[in-house]
Amino acid sequence: MVIGALFGFIAGNITQSPYLGFLVGMLAGGAASMIHAFISITLRGNQIVSGLALTIFGLGITNFFGQDWINKKFTIPVNPVPVPGLSNIPFIGPILFNQDFFVYFSYVLVLLMWFILFKTKTGIHLRAVGENARAADAMGVGVNATRYFWTFFGGLLAGAGGAYLTLVYAPFWLDGITAGRGWIAVALVIFAMWNPLYAIIGAFIFGGIDSLQFQLQAAGTTIPSSLLNMQPYLLTLLVVIAATIIVRTRHIGTPGELGVPYAREEK
Repeated sequence: MVIGALFGFIAGNITQSPYLGFLVGMLAGGAASMIHAFISITLRGNQIVSGLALTIFGLGITNFFGQDWINKKFTIPVNPVPVPGLSNIPFIGPILFNQDFFVYFSYVLVLLMWFILFKTKTGIHLRAVGENARAADAMGVGVNATRYFWTFFGGLLAGAGGAYLTLVYAPFWLDGITAGRGWIAVALVIFAMWNPLYAIIGAFIFGGIDSLQFQLQAAGTTIPSSLLNMQPYLLTLLVVIAATIIVRTRHIGTPGELGVPYAREEK
């Protein structure tokens, strides 16, 4: 996410196009995900260790390449595009239907991913390699190829989130600008029980809590800003604890072979 944030920001400033910057940010995130894929799929390394190492690598490489861009701004605005009629719905309209094209793209993407996951052969293969890789292999599914592709796709989306952050949400660059938002995304996956439709609900909850701190500060609350800034991360901890308890007691959501490497010769 932080890699996509930096390289999307740089590309956006060089091209003076938020859309090209967004695309470059996506590709940068996808390229970074291939490091994780190689370690965890080809080398069969521990996925948690690989992910943590990639996080440290991302912070380090963006610190190195981002020095000349610190405190610089992206000045090309990405304006909201109201949806006629829908944007006038009280309360919900301005929140959902007075957004920019990137946000609308996320709506479409969530529905598309739900359809692919649960209504197509591609989705069956994807879920199969996460639930029982040996059975998927026996059915003729390329386990490692499938895992590589969807790891890359996940990297594209993480890079897109980072690029949106520095091109639209907070259009400037600071070292470590993602401020742990990637970990909130991990908690969101757990909260959603690996279902895209639940994920978008959780995203609005997390986003609303994050926005609440700014609303309270603007209203002149006496609560220290440091405590307000803790809100999203405190919610993340609570969600992870609650979701973990639910998953363990009801045995739902978590893929059966989450984090388990697969080697065909070991069948």
